[in-house]
Amino acid sequence: MCDSCGCDLKPDHTHDSKMIEVHQSLLAANSAMAEKNRAHFDSSGTVVINMISSPGSGKTTLLEKTIEAVGSSIRIGVIEGDIETERDAERIRAKGVPVIQLTTGGACHLDAAQIHKGLHLLEKEKGGDQLDILFIENVGNLVCPATFDLGEHHRMVLVSVPEGPDKPAKYPKAFHSSGLFIISKTDLLPYFDFPVNDATADALRLNPKLRVIPLSATSGDGFDRWLDYLQDICRKH
Repeated sequence: MCDSCGCDLKPDHTHDSKMIEVHQSLLAANSAMAEKNRAHFDSSGTVVINMISSPGSGKTTLLEKTIEAVGSSIRIGVIEGDIETERDAERIRAKGVPVIQLTTGGACHLDAAQIHKGLHLLEKEKGGDQLDILFIENVGNLVCPATFDLGEHHRMVLVSVPEGPDKPAKYPKAFHSSGLFIISKTDLLPYFDFPVNDATADALRLNPKLRVIPLSATSGDGFDRWLDYLQDICRKH
């Protein structure tokens, strides 16, 4: 899948030991940097949310609608992660909040070192302004991003209705490691076979503490629960 985390190594006997060595080394270095990032976030009083999902789940649209809804009541910044292009950052920048685009050039996830560099760039972008919430929109992928701690305080996973309800069963680590499960694009439920209760039950079997919010950024259904969640984590931080 990519050449930066070892997931491109073929799982045969000649590569097994190399794969383990690569993953252990990368994860140890990443975890150390993630702790430095978290200390920085704590010192600045900023709540950080790592958003993971498949491509096209609606992460950027959710951010756009969130920025519009909260106005100046929650000061938001965004780090965008994509393999190529700055299109998502351009969309967020148009909403008037500080944003940095990180392009991975082929890697299927962001890592803590990239976030550390992004923080320095974001400091220049936002000037001296204090952020209440920093969203990290990870590369569209439900596999590798679930493994790499970025120093975030909260992790959320999104699955859109057109993707189908089987994602918790197929990608359990994404749900084990998250605190919030967003079922997005619920305005499309009449057109797709997506039993919300089944998807919710699968996710809660994996992680009973998971908070589940079905919503539509288009129609606004369930959006109040999402905004309540943001207000809640800001109060508790």
